Amino acid sequence: MTRYVYRFGGGVDDGGKGDKNLLGGKGANLDGMAAIGLPVPPGFTITTELCTRYYADGEVYPESLNAEVANGIAHIEGVTGKVFGDASDPLLVSVRSGARVSMPGMMDTVLNLGLNDETVQGLASASGDPRFAWDSYRRFIQMYSDVVLELDHGSFEEALEIAKEDKGYFLDTEMLAADWQALVAEYKRLVEKQWGKPFPQDVHDQLWGAIGAVFGSWEADRAKVYRRLNSIPGTWGTAVNVQAMVFGNMGDTSATGVAFTRDPSTGENAYYGEYLINAQGEDVVAGIRTPQYLTKTAREKAGAKPLSMEESMGETYAELANVFNILETHYRDMQDIEFTVQQGKLWMLQTRSGKRTAKAALKIAVDMANEGLITEEEAVARVDPAALDQLLHPTLDPKAPRDVLTKGLPASPGAASGQIVFDADAAERLNEMGEAVILVRIETSPEDIHGMHAAKGILTARGGMTSHAAVVARGMGRPCVSGAGSLSIDNVNKTLRVGDRTLKEGDIITIDGATGEVMQGEVPTVQPELAGDFGILMVWADKVRRLKVRANAETPQDCRTAREFGAEGVGLCRTEHMFFDAARITAVRQMILADSEAGRREALAKLLPEQRADFTEIFEVMAGLPVTIRLLDPPLHEFLPHGDGEFAEVAEAAGVSIDALKRRASELHEFNPMLGHRGCRLGVTYPEIYEMQARAIFEAACDVAEKSGEAPIPEVMIPLVATKRELELMKAIVDAQAKAVFAEKGRTLEYLVGTMIELPRAALKAGEIAEVGEFFSFGTNDLTQTTIGISRDDAGRFLTQYVDKGIFARDPFVSIDVEGVGELIEIAAERGRATRPGIKLGICGEHGGDPASIAFCEATGLDYVSASPYRVPIARLAAAQAALAKK
Repeated sequence: MTRYVYRFGGGVDDGGKGDKNLLGGKGANLDGMAAIGLPVPPGFTITTELCTRYYADGEVYPESLNAEVANGIAHIEGVTGKVFGDASDPLLVSVRSGARVSMPGMMDTVLNLGLNDETVQGLASASGDPRFAWDSYRRFIQMYSDVVLELDHGSFEEALEIAKEDKGYFLDTEMLAADWQALVAEYKRLVEKQWGKPFPQDVHDQLWGAIGAVFGSWEADRAKVYRRLNSIPGTWGTAVNVQAMVFGNMGDTSATGVAFTRDPSTGENAYYGEYLINAQGEDVVAGIRTPQYLTKTAREKAGAKPLSMEESMGETYAELANVFNILETHYRDMQDIEFTVQQGKLWMLQTRSGKRTAKAALKIAVDMANEGLITEEEAVARVDPAALDQLLHPTLDPKAPRDVLTKGLPASPGAASGQIVFDADAAERLNEMGEAVILVRIETSPEDIHGMHAAKGILTARGGMTSHAAVVARGMGRPCVSGAGSLSIDNVNKTLRVGDRTLKEGDIITIDGATGEVMQGEVPTVQPELAGDFGILMVWADKVRRLKVRANAETPQDCRTAREFGAEGVGLCRTEHMFFDAARITAVRQMILADSEAGRREALAKLLPEQRADFTEIFEVMAGLPVTIRLLDPPLHEFLPHGDGEFAEVAEAAGVSIDALKRRASELHEFNPMLGHRGCRLGVTYPEIYEMQARAIFEAACDVAEKSGEAPIPEVMIPLVATKRELELMKAIVDAQAKAVFAEKGRTLEYLVGTMIELPRAALKAGEIAEVGEFFSFGTNDLTQTTIGISRDDAGRFLTQYVDKGIFARDPFVSIDVEGVGELIEIAAERGRATRPGIKLGICGEHGGDPASIAFCEATGLDYVSASPYRVPIARLAAAQAALAKK
């Protein structure tokens, strides 16, 4: 019989080595902490396998689970000496989720479970603190009603605020036992009104309701969005952790907190965290109260007055610091820890590898390698390549004027400007329209996840450095300022007020997540400096990677940026981008609209020196490196004039009538141009176009070689080839121009002629095509379109649903569809090499900067990937990690 429940604590650790795939991250680490003797409240974990079976069986539990859960409860009772449901001294438990990878705030939690009208009296008597007991009961009813019964959370919050207002209280901690008891009665009334039944009194019913809610939250919308954004398979499921409650809300000798063993924003080797006296964990994480600093140094640096934990609970803090060192050494990574202090006794509730910014990830990895805690190769494997994107873009110009509105907590570094929006749906909608937005909330909740992803930055009025907004923003790489208490936010009228200044939705603000500043208007930016830890890690990565990394670049600036980021050549230079230049578009249109070869050649003669100059600038930057140049690819209609003014301009340049040009434009019209007269088909029908481009390439290459003494290596790429014969014809044109130019210049250069594999037929006939082609570059954007029959320009309307329903694991235009498109690439690589051993193989679509796609390229044995300039470092690191994964 399959086992679904594993116990921990009290000298027991059923999970053995702590398998995260089975127990989830939280359960595995609770078991791990128990195994090394740390103070962990006893509990048990229901496995992820049960979650998977639960959904496969139509949300029904196997019969064996009842006995296993009962055995788990008995274990907790045996360790604590308390009995679940006992009216005199009850055992209370927490019920929490725990997927195999961290999904902060995305799934449900229920605390203080086991309280009812009888056990609350027993808790009051056993603890000697009626206020604590009734506070715990009201928390339980509120949380259970929200999470399990799915009642209106806002009505309970409103009832609490009214109760405080009636008593003239500002803080929850001012409420007395009688106040909480009265609020419990009001909460129970709300439950009966909204649910139609009294609040559940049977503690076992409560437990199974909470277990079902946690499993159910795996399929909640916010969890699905988070999984999609972080490429977490929906088949993994979540574990459920049931654990004895320990209480941070038992007076001034009790507290709760969240801490990191190193600073998750900067990576500094210093404890980082917050705590609240007389509180429970949700108060810190949800941002309901603004917490206090963990260390004296952090408090003094922030200029805060409330004492740090180091100062107010010195003995317990010292014990906690010792635990930090034990955990970091044991797990060999920076840890994110939740803890509770119950009447002076420290309890560890969770540890996991902490989410961190890219800057922090680099520093922590490099520091730990230098400290001997991990190897250089492990340091390379530790840093998420996609996170480097945070470091590669501009930051606020320190010299620029700043109209500072207010200052909050620097919760996630980076800077962003955008329109103010007050709800997540608006952020998502405006982002889809191409607008930059800053999501402004009193505090964020897990339901805001889609808006947080869409926003350029996040600003909250409440919450600390470990609140939901801060943790999720750091994980996403979004700048965040939290706890900006001077903000007054009016969600109804869509305004925010700071002092006597009022801003409305749509106004522009800038936030600086490194300083906590909030500024009106847009602040200029400066380019980042990439040195120090970044440079060190890149050196380590380059030692182990096999794949070469090139850049997709067609301007000198793109090429310079790419080279600074370590590009080893250009993998795709799109020549059509040069044709759109305002100074030459008229000549391009004249060439397209000409109805004779002579007319086309006349226009092309005007373009030749322009093209030669383009290539000369690129070759100068990339001297000594390969440059793959794709000859004209897009359909001609993209260059056609639209208005009468544009037709008149072309008519004058060509010396023909406007009516004649309009007739010619009508003749060129295509119903499906992306599968029409484009790519090598243009070269077949109008060979003079490719002749001009080839001549420009070789003249520029010879000139740069003569001038610099360092010859570029042109790789001329013929696009949209489907047959060997197409490539034969085009290669003959290129070779003829090379021969002519070399004769004129009195020198020869190394060059290659190859093709872009972007059609399924080309992939299947790669063996024949390789008889002519000297390299293949897989154009994965079009290969994906033509393989799965979906337009990448229109797919955004429905692909999200395809990913949510498991039709595709990820958006196939973001990450290679390994089973379909990937198999075509593997076939083409195998057949191409069989014909031409040593043929150069690479990819140059957008997938060239995607870490998962790069891992596929490594596994397939391609020679290089090509990515946009700012993604070159990402590709270098991902290529290194792919090589390490094969060891």
